[in-house]
Amino acid sequence: MNKVLKNSWALFLGMGAIMLAYGFQGSLLGVRAVKEEFSITATGFMMSGYFVGYFLGAITIPRLISQVGHIRIYAAFASIASLVILLHAIFVNPLIWFLLRVLTGISMVSIYTVAESWLNDRASNKNRGSVLSIYMVILYGAMGCGMLLLNFSDPINFEPFILISIITSGALVPILLTKRKPPTFKKIESMSIQEVYISSPFGMVSSLFYGAAQSALFTLLAVYAAGMNFTIFQISLVTFMLAISGAISQWPIGKLSDMYDRRKVIIIVSFAAAFFALCAIFASGQMYLPEGLATSKFWFYVFLILFSFCSLPMFSLILAHTNDFIPKEKFVAAGASLQFIFGLGAMGGPFLCSIFMDLTGLNGFFIFLIFFHLLIGIYGVYRSKIRPAVDNPDSQFIAMPQSITPAGIELNPTTEPIDEPEKNQVFKIQFEWIEALLK
Repeated sequence: MNKVLKNSWALFLGMGAIMLAYGFQGSLLGVRAVKEEFSITATGFMMSGYFVGYFLGAITIPRLISQVGHIRIYAAFASIASLVILLHAIFVNPLIWFLLRVLTGISMVSIYTVAESWLNDRASNKNRGSVLSIYMVILYGAMGCGMLLLNFSDPINFEPFILISIITSGALVPILLTKRKPPTFKKIESMSIQEVYISSPFGMVSSLFYGAAQSALFTLLAVYAAGMNFTIFQISLVTFMLAISGAISQWPIGKLSDMYDRRKVIIIVSFAAAFFALCAIFASGQMYLPEGLATSKFWFYVFLILFSFCSLPMFSLILAHTNDFIPKEKFVAAGASLQFIFGLGAMGGPFLCSIFMDLTGLNGFFIFLIFFHLLIGIYGVYRSKIRPAVDNPDSQFIAMPQSITPAGIELNPTTEPIDEPEKNQVFKIQFEWIEALLK
């Protein structure tokens, strides 16, 4: 563990700063959109731009890295992310913000790919689990703390945008000063989406539905809270609790999925998340009323935490369930396919959720979450009647962030060791998984 920290401190520090800025940005833009009186549909459309960019970047970035190199890619896209957030403060328009969010999404997936391939290169088969655990703590911890920075200044001012830019720019320093050599990519065996679907229909379909739900959750929660007249501190607190409770729940729910039928665990947590989202609607009561007339938000916080506790580990559960039905040597390829499908769902999630909110009011946010979690649970019940569970699967639950890239999925300690390719094929092989997905 100490060796991992010693060898990767610059990367961990840089990613911590990036996630601090990212967590702050997500909440800031949602609140600012409400204050600028953007329509909910326009806000949802604007926020979906991030996932469009993320999807486009995931397709193109491996080949770009092969042409430019890791450090230059990290520096370039961190600089772009730092510049883009400042442009939000200058050009306050939903369409322009959508385009800027696309650029942010491309920048973030580029940074993730560089960081995770770097970590994977430095990890061995013995310490991959430790590396991934530290990475998870940094991602969720820094993102949660970033959400608390919403209290720094009124979102209507320039100062929050400037602070995000400063933090993002600061993330460049430790990476650019590192003496470590850039990583090489390891071979990722190709596996098409069709192959993954045949192996695990439930894994593929639930990944699509979950992508829609999670993208809406993290992009529109602040919009919902602002519309309900939450104070800036309350908005930052509720988004912070969402991230932290989801991170904490990874271990206990993951252990349960290793002890019992993993599909049943997914079904249970899906229905439980839908139930707690429904409870949050009832608990919202008169929260939208001005201060002094509004009801207590205590039970709303409780139900939101319980919802997050059940919902946020689901991507890792879905990934582990899919791996239950495929050979160990294809774990990484299957994970790449699931991440691809998750991204497709995520692109439409915020916009679809905003339509729900326009049609049914602010609580359409939770109705949307209920709908997609119920879809996952119902489809899981259907599949469990068709296909029996695997008695002794090779896979086990490993906590993975929703933003994980194929390079990061290789950090899963249950994957088979992957041999290094020849130097002249290093980057060519990295792009193979994308070509396979599009077959």
